[in-house]
Amino acid sequence: MRKTSSANYENEQSIVSDCPITSTFRAVGGRWKLVIIWHLRRGALRYGMLKKAIPRVSEKMLTQQLKALTRDGWIARNDFGERPPRTEYQLTQRGKSFIPILEQVYDWGIAHGIATNVSNETN
Repeated sequence: MRKTSSANYENEQSIVSDCPITSTFRAVGGRWKLVIIWHLRRGALRYGMLKKAIPRVSEKMLTQQLKALTRDGWIARNDFGERPPRTEYQLTQRGKSFIPILEQVYDWGIAHGIATNVSNETN
């Protein structure tokens, strides 16, 4: 973490606060946030189903990313208060409104040969 008094920190804050593009990318930044949002686009999923859909993510990282997305208003966590525990995650209005943008990025990546090894399950 940078010192809050450093020039780099001040520059970063200026870029983020003054640029909606940078702010948005920072909000969904991180290796797994966009992937999680993408998998939730069709509806609510339980933690285990998300883990199965994203097999390379560690449990610690998935938990951290889900907490951050929940905290920032992209997804909602529904804990049913049952035993054994049952928790579902789903997109909020903010998350749902971002799906058309992700679909355009997906299509652009396919059209320009950016994505490789794309399976039919991800679309």
